[in-house]
Amino acid sequence: MTTVKNIAHFIGGRRVEGESGRYGDVFNPTSGAVAARVPLASKAEVERAIADSLSAFLAWAAASPLVRARVLLRFRELVERNLDELAGLVSAEHGKVISDARGSVQRGLEVVEFASGIPHLLKGEYSDSVSSGVDVYSMRQPLGVVAGITPFNFPAMVPMWMFPVAIACGNCFVLKVSEKVPSTALRLAELMLEAGAPAGVLNVVHGDKEAVDALLADPRVQAVSFVGSTPIARHVFATAAAAGKRVQALGGAKNHLIVMPDADIDFAADALIGSAYGSAGERCMAISVGVPVTDKTANELVEALAPRVRRLRIGASTDPQAEMGPLVTAEHCAKVRRYIDLGLGEGAELVVDGREFSPPKHREGFFLGASLFDRVAPNMRIYREEIFGPVLSLVRSGDFDQALSLPNQHEFGNGVAIFTRDGAAARNFAQRVQAGMVGINVPIPVPLAFHSFGGWKGSIFGDMAIHGPEGVRFYTRLKTVTARWKESARSGASFGMPILK
Repeated sequence: MTTVKNIAHFIGGRRVEGESGRYGDVFNPTSGAVAARVPLASKAEVERAIADSLSAFLAWAAASPLVRARVLLRFRELVERNLDELAGLVSAEHGKVISDARGSVQRGLEVVEFASGIPHLLKGEYSDSVSSGVDVYSMRQPLGVVAGITPFNFPAMVPMWMFPVAIACGNCFVLKVSEKVPSTALRLAELMLEAGAPAGVLNVVHGDKEAVDALLADPRVQAVSFVGSTPIARHVFATAAAAGKRVQALGGAKNHLIVMPDADIDFAADALIGSAYGSAGERCMAISVGVPVTDKTANELVEALAPRVRRLRIGASTDPQAEMGPLVTAEHCAKVRRYIDLGLGEGAELVVDGREFSPPKHREGFFLGASLFDRVAPNMRIYREEIFGPVLSLVRSGDFDQALSLPNQHEFGNGVAIFTRDGAAARNFAQRVQAGMVGINVPIPVPLAFHSFGGWKGSIFGDMAIHGPEGVRFYTRLKTVTARWKESARSGASFGMPILK
């Protein structure tokens, strides 16, 4: 009989066993077996983690930006040295194929590299002699204890979009990762400690709504970063903002890829395959809607896509030949399957049916094949709602303006792309489309770490995007100092509005 291990929290520089008595199961999506139990933190346990981070804050905030940068540089080296281990943890608990898991860790490392430039990023502005003997300068100072709540689909990357920037700015961070994928965050916290971050600078707690609500309500938490579904993002924003906190809450998506008549169809088909079915479609930046412009383009695109979809190599997350692995849980797999049933009932044409896939091995795993719908209409639920699985819907469009109206009228506005050879059409699209991230002949336009990530409309709640310059602004407060050093004697009190001369 296989023994199921218990996962721990990470508080005060060490692994701490859960005390609530409540646990969740952590599955191996490939086999379908329970691999571990994760403790679901009580409100009291979350409050202890916050208190521990608060106790570490003053000393960490007083450390020079150069000291903090050096810790992050050592952390980067340690993550690279342990990349295979981290990718293995991501793959084992999420189900991503190893190549995808490695890539996600690498994308997280880009933010660590950006945050290592914090001595430059925190430089303020200075105005000399704005008046006689008066100088004005600004500085950015840390907030205190900040929190991150991250989703199951990127156990390494999304936490690393948050805590390196926050910690570089001088804050201490409490991380609540998805209870479905707890192990990677624990290892990252250990590596931060090994890199020289003092105990309490990065704490990790596991849990469900009780843990989340404790972070949102506690007055010692100054800011909250969240990535997940739109309903939860809306709750996080409303609750934390009502408690007086800064919030960046990134929600759901329904990303469109417009294929113009002049596009290279094979190029567009390859882009759609990778962006729709990579990571089993469990990406907030997955392309889930293809929009071919004209029926001729649509027919050519379907002809190019269908055999590619059928040829996808689906297998164990550890299989080096696999292009797509299982979904994260049996419940989520069943949910995606119901969407396919729904699409058929709504009248969409199911060109490739992923429900027919059955792996020759691992029959108890959470596998679903790739599905392709054609002739999807904007009023269908499979178009309106985020499926978050390996399902690509094609919505045929008569012309450019009709194609543009689809993402512009959709509830979500995370990412969007256009494939064309026409520079004028691409520029027109980029200017007019209502989405936060735009790709031109790039299917997944996730910006590099020195730019910021964030959507529009129902895809984000809060004023600031994540990582990049927006991340530095989010995790710091602006302070502006006006200083006068007079050489002459005092001239007496003044009771009017100060006017600089």
